[in-house]
Amino acid sequence: MKLSTKGRYAVMAMVDLAANSDGKPVSLAEIAERQEISLSYLEQLFGKLRRGGLVKSVRGPGGGYLLSRSTDDTRVSDIVVAVDEPLRATRCKAGSSVGCRGDNGRCLTHDLWEELGNQIHMFLSSVSLEDVIAKRVRGTRNRLAAATTGESPAETPAATIERALA
Repeated sequence: MKLSTKGRYAVMAMVDLAANSDGKPVSLAEIAERQEISLSYLEQLFGKLRRGGLVKSVRGPGGGYLLSRSTDDTRVSDIVVAVDEPLRATRCKAGSSVGCRGDNGRCLTHDLWEELGNQIHMFLSSVSLEDVIAKRVRGTRNRLAAATTGESPAETPAATIERALA
């Protein structure tokens, strides 16, 4: 499963906003330049983020956008959902009794892909903007690197989920 540019760019822009705000509005032009994202694309995304209650706009000179919630209270999943990015790995419509096959049945691996989508959503729900800014999202890569150096890996949201599911 691949997250589209809509979801990735929305998260990148929100992390940029959180990291560069210092309590003052940040213009989309600044975010667009730093993140190399089209300004018109960011305007569309921020319209959805504003309607989703994640950002608020400030008009006039020195205007721009501010986070509506703290970085600890803003989850990556909230951002992805706000820009209408589905967090599913199946081709079937969520909650539908009709499957994705030509005979309206479900494929043999439907439950596998549905659970993958659930795990992705659960992981993104466990990660806040603050986690991303503080570089606390390292997951398996951190544990693999620690295993090769003999160091003890730090507990990350991904590690917490894996431990809880074990």
